[in-house]
Amino acid sequence: MKAIVCTKYGTPDVLQLQEAAMPIPRDNEVRIKIYAATVTPADCSFRSADPFIVRLVYGLIRPKNNILGVELAGEIESAGKDVTGFKAGDRVFGISPASFGAHAEYKCLPEDAPLAVIPANATYEEAAGLCDGALTALVFLRDTANIQRGQKVLIYGASGSVGIYSVQLANYFGAEVTGVCSSANIELVKAMGADKAIDYTKADFTKNGETYDIILDAVGKRSFSNCKGSLKQSGVYLTTVPTLGIMLHMFRTSKTGGKKARFTASGLKQNKENLNFLRELFETGKIKAVIDRRYSLDQIAEAHRYVETGRKKGNVVITVGRNLATQITRI
Repeated sequence: MKAIVCTKYGTPDVLQLQEAAMPIPRDNEVRIKIYAATVTPADCSFRSADPFIVRLVYGLIRPKNNILGVELAGEIESAGKDVTGFKAGDRVFGISPASFGAHAEYKCLPEDAPLAVIPANATYEEAAGLCDGALTALVFLRDTANIQRGQKVLIYGASGSVGIYSVQLANYFGAEVTGVCSSANIELVKAMGADKAIDYTKADFTKNGETYDIILDAVGKRSFSNCKGSLKQSGVYLTTVPTLGIMLHMFRTSKTGGKKARFTASGLKQNKENLNFLRELFETGKIKAVIDRRYSLDQIAEAHRYVETGRKKGNVVITVGRNLATQITRI
């Protein structure tokens, strides 16, 4: 099979399209023919080993897993003899946060992995996009911050993959949503459910006198110290980027009452129930996939370069194997 192989840390040029061994499913696994995957800021971090903590977890000298990529959507080609929940031909979407491997034509996953049947009205590209930002946003807002109806929520980096789904989910949960983004993305963020949108190039939300129950920094640009004054007394600051600073703030605020700083390894807290929850929201029109650009598998280095500009809106999708735009009849 064709796969993008990464044998050393570095620039996008370290990513090479190569032939790799076809994975063979174990008795409890399914083999998925991948039709869509994503490139995320996390993929760029895994490739470049920046921040350094990546090396401590995923390989000190070189990547432990040579084929990167976490989010995928495709069709089950075969199933091990002990698999009962899936069958060949099922259209599925899910993630592989432990072993990666989505930037390839095939991937094997255990039946009990975060894997589910994709929304009936979704393309493979849209389903892969939901696995990117929406799963992360769900764990941060619902599970970590315990978002409640009527709360005031600010999303910093509201037009990125985590941000754009955070806006939609916070709106679904009944919060009053403020999105912070560039002027070019103000209308997109409002269209996705933000009650207010702030252009960060013209105004600093920390100086407008407003306070919020939840501040989610979806791009790791604003620190807890910087945002603390904009939190309500029992407010929660969330960041998707694990730094030494946030870890120290988490430890300190966990020992006291009042404002909290939190980070969570959302990829390791995913399950089928979360995917099924998002599938229902997508099928009923409560959330939408936002796809910025599409690249073929052999263009993945270009996709990494674009993601690293920090200007993407929603998802950057990798198409694998065929033209995905016409793959299904919409309902």
